[in-house]
Amino acid sequence: MFVVQVVLAVVFVAAGVMKLAKTRDEVAHNPQFSAAQVRLLGAAELLGAVGLVAPTITGVAPFLTRVAAACLATLMGGAVATLAIGRKQAIVPTVVALVLIAIATVR
Repeated sequence: MFVVQVVLAVVFVAAGVMKLAKTRDEVAHNPQFSAAQVRLLGAAELLGAVGLVAPTITGVAPFLTRVAAACLATLMGGAVATLAIGRKQAIVPTVVALVLIAIATVR
């Protein structure tokens, strides 16, 4: 299960860095969110990625892995809802949310 956590952490780090590195013009194509909201989502993804792996690696407060997984699953639920509203496919965030729910319950 730890390998899955690491893979998800890498995915969330990449997504978070991309959201934080976007310019105002790149964010403007999505009128649903302001630039500040996109950056906040990016920061949440980065913190969630750290929360997925750091407690297990350090052995300090391992319950935080479950909390991080649950929070990221909630974030993915928002992604699914946003994509559904825009009538776009939401398969990937749905699968990621289900895996995060499994991590939150197993860990």
